[in-house]
Amino acid sequence: MANLLEVGVMFAAIAAAGVLSTRLDKSVIPFYIVVGMVLSPSVAGQFSVGGYALPSVESTEFVEIGAELGIVFLLFFLGLEFNPSRLVESRDRIVRAGVIDFVVNFTAGLLLGFVLFGDPLAALLVAGIVYISSSAIITKSLIDLGWIANDEADPLLGTLVFEDLVIAVYLTIAAALVAGGNDPVETATSVGVAVGFILALVLVVYLGTAWFERALATTSREFTVLRAIGITVLVAGAALALGVSEAVAAFFVGMAFASTSHVHDLAELLEPIRDTFAAVFFFWIGVETDPALVAGVAGLVAVAAVVSVPTKAVSGYLGGRVYGLSIRRSTRVGLGMVTRGEFSLIIAAVALTGAGGSLSAAMAGELYSFAVGYVLVMSILGTLLMQYSEPIETAVESRLGG
Repeated sequence: MANLLEVGVMFAAIAAAGVLSTRLDKSVIPFYIVVGMVLSPSVAGQFSVGGYALPSVESTEFVEIGAELGIVFLLFFLGLEFNPSRLVESRDRIVRAGVIDFVVNFTAGLLLGFVLFGDPLAALLVAGIVYISSSAIITKSLIDLGWIANDEADPLLGTLVFEDLVIAVYLTIAAALVAGGNDPVETATSVGVAVGFILALVLVVYLGTAWFERALATTSREFTVLRAIGITVLVAGAALALGVSEAVAAFFVGMAFASTSHVHDLAELLEPIRDTFAAVFFFWIGVETDPALVAGVAGLVAVAAVVSVPTKAVSGYLGGRVYGLSIRRSTRVGLGMVTRGEFSLIIAAVALTGAGGSLSAAMAGELYSFAVGYVLVMSILGTLLMQYSEPIETAVESRLGG
């Protein structure tokens, strides 16, 4: 259990990271991750001064739940920006851009997995790790950079929606295979439950507007916040219990609220809560990262980064063109899709469940270390590419526009 001092150290460090990032005029996300690494048991926990151990923060239940809430609220806000009518109007473009993204990056991940690990199951897991961009980090960056209201937000958000739906089914299949499940009926049942839950959420989004409107019909700001959080976290928790991504569920809940008259109030009231738990999520990524283990797979991470940055940039660019954007805007979409994060770490955790079974303990551990290192590199690189996209946009426009 986390004690109050440990939680205090975490929030103080997060606040300090925010101050430093502001003074350096850089995205705060990499700072949250790095400060989490520094204060993790694998770094700060290994040192002492004058016989007193340096303060460190463990990945306790409080921190892990806080990180999950960060994912939930980030995706909830993503849903608020993407109401059902907007989704229906863009469905053809979402599918076309999403298919391009999947074919290019999942295929590249499969080939990369075979080359790096030489195992079919490991290759399938690497494919997922490489394919899925970070909805949480990209959404936070869109908000921080002010891109959320720009033209490039549509293909970025649309492709993320497609990815989240694909990964919900993928995670169910991957978890069954890693657990050693070879019963096609059992696997099909698990997949059916996941797909059924998602379809139920889609129906709720389209048919439940009046109910969501009434649910927030109160003159008390306090009750508005509590009702919105209660509904969102309850649905996300139910999804997770059924083996469906809590992020996907939170996105649909946000989209359901997007059809009501309470959108502006929700965004204003819940923004501080979102940012607080989002910071905990990024901090948790750092806490989970053991630099020594990551150093052991640094070569594999470097190869994966060299391969997967261009594939995401190209598929994102093509997705932008599907939406009819200019070369400059499409380049920005490609750069925005580079970041990997929460889902890649979830896939890494799935790999650990197969240790000693479908996967050898050594390979499972290596896959986990690879995923954590890959996420760290890609989260930092992706946010920097978004922040400093302008010269790259200019170079690509000059090259392709001539």
